[in-house]
Amino acid sequence: MRKLLIPLFAMAVLTGCKTANISDGNTSVPINHDKAFSAAYKMIKADDLKKNLYVIASDAMEGRDTGSPGQKKAGEYIIDYYKSLGISHPKALNSFYQKVPSEFMKKRGGGNLPDSENILAFIEGSEKPEEIVVISAHYDHVGTKNGVVYNGADDDGSGTVAVMEIAKAFQQAKKAGKSPKRSILFLHVTGEEHGLFGSEYYSENPVFPLANTVVDLNIDMIGRDDPANRGKQYVYVIGSDMLSSQLKVINEAANKRTNNLELNYKYDDLNDPQQLYYRSDHYNFAKHNIPVAFFFDGIHEDYHKPTDDPEKIDYPLLEKRTQLIFTTAWDIANRVDRIVVDKK
Repeated sequence: MRKLLIPLFAMAVLTGCKTANISDGNTSVPINHDKAFSAAYKMIKADDLKKNLYVIASDAMEGRDTGSPGQKKAGEYIIDYYKSLGISHPKALNSFYQKVPSEFMKKRGGGNLPDSENILAFIEGSEKPEEIVVISAHYDHVGTKNGVVYNGADDDGSGTVAVMEIAKAFQQAKKAGKSPKRSILFLHVTGEEHGLFGSEYYSENPVFPLANTVVDLNIDMIGRDDPANRGKQYVYVIGSDMLSSQLKVINEAANKRTNNLELNYKYDDLNDPQQLYYRSDHYNFAKHNIPVAFFFDGIHEDYHKPTDDPEKIDYPLLEKRTQLIFTTAWDIANRVDRIVVDKK
């Protein structure tokens, strides 16, 4: 996650599985949690998250600074993973890459960053393929400083591997004959640490029309706990009721049916000094009036330090948080009606 740097204009923008019923305030929408869902859900495993994270956050990736050889190596690993699952890229692209040009970042304060890439994997919906559910995480970190590698295991290696694991679960369901009704875009963005550049570039050059984008579920740091929640089974959820009256309800219902984590809404307070609503990639969707939920574990003692290493991740808790996000995405992708945008 990027360090706190709030432009003034941003402050002005916003002062056991079974069939379950989710009340959205107007209707009761049945979401079928059948055998296909159950099998997919069980595919999300702490051991697999750990295996991928020990690669993504290894010294070999050199801290994954934007456009660096280490970040490109991490990107290749991510793409090879999707290929191994039989998941491809959007048809509109010739590859998994969406180039984010150096000039685009430079004009936004990115200094002399080299060209970089967003990575896009895609599962097409079976009934409403034109409607897109985005699951995002940034795969860059802050690189190497004075010869010391900043591995960024939590920031945002944890989000990166969670997106990969969620993709595996959806692909498992597809193989079992239960493709999501809406399409799922697994979006790994670059340049977050320098200024949310990858997600901004996507929002200005979308592969799918933003008008067809249903939601962005953004994952940035979900592998640790912060001092205020030490040892708790929790996750911060930010922004889920900023634009839609239904998204928070759906996420809470998904949570109750899964691991029943403590959902902490502390950072939904726009007066909170951390201003986290503006500090990760979901914001570049929210500013286009797309509902978002940002999943986060808090600011801990290893944030943006070389000690943010994979051995410090709470993998059972990472598994539970990933399962929650998968279930939320599943319910949004498979509900009858698209979630509403009814707040400003």
